[in-house]
Amino acid sequence: MTDQVSPPIRLLDYRPPAWTITDVALVFELERESSVVEATLALRCDEPGSALRLDGEELELLAIALDGRPLAAEEFAHDATGLVVHATRGAAACTLHTVVRVKPAANTRLEGLYTSGSLLLTQCEAEGFRRITFFVDRPDVQARWRTTLRAERARYPVLLAGGDRVAERDLGDGRHEAEWHNPHPTPCYLFALAAGPMARVSKAITGADGRAIELNVWVEGDDAEPCRYALGAVERALRWDESRFGRCYDLGVFNVVAAQDFTMGAMENKGLNIFNARYILADERTATDADFMGIESVVGHEYFHNWSGNRVTLRDWFQLSLKEGLTVFRDQEFTADLHSRDLKRIDDVRLLRARQFAEDAGALAHPVRPAEYREINNFYTLTIYEKGAEIVRMLHSRLGEAAFRAGMDRYFADNDGRSATLEDFYAAHSAATGIDCTDMLAWYAQAGTPVLDVERSFDSSTGEYTLVLRQRPPANVPAAAPLPVPMRLALYDAAGHALPAPSHDAEAMPDGLLLRHATHTLRWRGLSSEPLPVLNRGFAAPIRLRMPMPPEERARIVQVESDGFARWDALQHLALDVLLARADEPVDGLGDVDAAENALSAAIGALLADTHAHPAFVAECLALPDFDTLADAVAVADPGALVAARERLSLALATVHRAALQARFDALRVEAAGGLDDAAMAARSLRHAALAWLSKVDGGAAARGLWDDARSMTERMAALRALLHVQAAGAAAAREAFAAEFADHALVTDKWLAVVATRPAAEALDDVEALVAGPCWNPTNPNRVRAIVGSLARLNPAAFHRGDGAGYRFVAAQVQSMDAINPQVAARLLGAFEGLPRWTAPARAAALAALAPLRSATLSRDVAELLGRLPG
Repeated sequence: MTDQVSPPIRLLDYRPPAWTITDVALVFELERESSVVEATLALRCDEPGSALRLDGEELELLAIALDGRPLAAEEFAHDATGLVVHATRGAAACTLHTVVRVKPAANTRLEGLYTSGSLLLTQCEAEGFRRITFFVDRPDVQARWRTTLRAERARYPVLLAGGDRVAERDLGDGRHEAEWHNPHPTPCYLFALAAGPMARVSKAITGADGRAIELNVWVEGDDAEPCRYALGAVERALRWDESRFGRCYDLGVFNVVAAQDFTMGAMENKGLNIFNARYILADERTATDADFMGIESVVGHEYFHNWSGNRVTLRDWFQLSLKEGLTVFRDQEFTADLHSRDLKRIDDVRLLRARQFAEDAGALAHPVRPAEYREINNFYTLTIYEKGAEIVRMLHSRLGEAAFRAGMDRYFADNDGRSATLEDFYAAHSAATGIDCTDMLAWYAQAGTPVLDVERSFDSSTGEYTLVLRQRPPANVPAAAPLPVPMRLALYDAAGHALPAPSHDAEAMPDGLLLRHATHTLRWRGLSSEPLPVLNRGFAAPIRLRMPMPPEERARIVQVESDGFARWDALQHLALDVLLARADEPVDGLGDVDAAENALSAAIGALLADTHAHPAFVAECLALPDFDTLADAVAVADPGALVAARERLSLALATVHRAALQARFDALRVEAAGGLDDAAMAARSLRHAALAWLSKVDGGAAARGLWDDARSMTERMAALRALLHVQAAGAAAAREAFAAEFADHALVTDKWLAVVATRPAAEALDDVEALVAGPCWNPTNPNRVRAIVGSLARLNPAAFHRGDGAGYRFVAAQVQSMDAINPQVAARLLGAFEGLPRWTAPARAAALAALAPLRSATLSRDVAELLGRLPG
């Protein structure tokens, strides 16, 4: 393993490139088995006397020339990592011409140029372009690009590349070519091409600046209708970015291609976005409501990168959150503006707490901007994306919308066409607003999640109420300094009225306070009774808030609070307290656990009875904290005890509220049968949340009824999940019918496979092992691997944490097998072990035994680095 771990790359070692590339001309002779790439690079030396060093992996060098002169063998050196051209020493500028051969069909890593079905596609972020041709493969080398694609017309009738198409030609002998030009300086990680038989849906629009723009969404084959929703999402994203951020699109065409084989979710290549097909293809027969929402979000995310990532890109990969965290914030705001802001915030925080908080506390914890890395692919994490977005959100809260927009305008203006840093981002906001925001950079340097302890006191004789807020570092970063924490809070009197703002020693924000120090004191005076406090409204800061609170107070927050997130959060904390107590974990302030469970049950009953409450909000409140959230809340996690406590509580609540659940399930039937409007989606959301609980107590009767009546994939999947997860009568027949109907639809097949893999039972592992041994298994397709192995590892704690260690052994074996095929996918599977240091001794021992064979194997850099960070 140690031979596979590369030396660390350190932020402090950053140096500008000795050689930069100003212009690139590429000519591709495209074939499935063997493609030839001719590259002409205009180079400039910024460090006189330096030899030219180009990155390149798995390239067969066919020809090389410098300034038109073929080079002799002693004038260059070529090895497995790249090319050094000695003949350039002393030159201030030169033109290098190379010809290489690559093998797309053999490229199971899906990095560089590869095949997917009948298509040829590329994926270059982070360092995939070096698998296409020799290049200075780093984000601070930005060039203008001219790309010519040549291929057999019958096999590759559509030829797409980044930028605008400037020419098409027939070459005779059944071949043709297309020439594309990207005039904007762009790093090589944003290069893309797509070639093959594709159909499209299109729309011609005019941008806010008057530019004519052609929007196209392409898919392999001759039926592009499933792309139509994604096309609409592209236009919605474009119009939103024009309106909210004043950003106009800067080319004449925006192409999106759906790929069945794609390691990531999507890629924002300049003018040619390539997407995992699951985030493009959708109609009501084959896609769920969650799929449609996911498509809109991911399409928006990649489109928004055109400015926050492309026009302004990164100086180095340490700045990755500068584009990803910022763009996640932008796509979250896009969804919130178009739909429900409260529901979007709940959805985002649920993911953050369950997965990113666990990542921050686990063996793979790292700062948003790490000081060093070995394999950059391993840093495409929730910490970079989701925590990075929360830091941007804190800046937005601190400045307010108008000032934040002024800062964004200044950032884009100052850095357009440049490779920027996080310091550039905060300098722009500081300059535009006159507020020094650079203290926010501390959030990027520190791993772990800060803790805010709240001590409250009330003096009934004076009417003085005090909150003392103490920030302490996370347990895994004990020496961390206090961070600036935006805080939104409210206090309610006995009648449920909000109280005036307190006197305080903090800095005021537009709608809250900025806590800069380790301790802050807030005081209210002249109160007639002790008030009800609500802190971190809207989840203003990504912190762990420690404020013990009796169950009746949490339940009362649900009744009096206006902030939807805070209402949901109060119920989540109440449920979390009950679950931890039932798992024999100590809980401060809980009191009698039976009384607490009764308070939770009463609050849920009130929500179910409130026909005026937003159905999707009620559905969110029915979702108990998941396993990852529970495990993150304890010092030492006993997986079996946490799984059992959650199952017992959900069964108890389902039993108590069976009649109310059935009533809401029945009452929403007509409204849920609607289309894709928010009201119909909300009705389905509550109906199916109720179904999940009903199926635990009604023998599957409601699920069988829904299966028979289902009109959309959302309804069919809800019914199938309910039937399979409780092994109800008719479950096997439903699964067989569903699988047969969609046998030729890979994305829908992934859906039922994931349902099987997530059945909450230890024996679900046996079903998964059978799937991997059967005809549905396709280890070269990342979606299929995630649907089966990833679903079990990340979403089925009962099977993954099976007492005999079989779940650990299964996933570890899949990591080793997958590592030879696609190291990025293998490394992400290994991430399921990140919580290992905080598991009980028996679970740790079983996991370490399962990982032992990996430690003696020859591994990729991706897997070797993560394995080295896990305890041995």
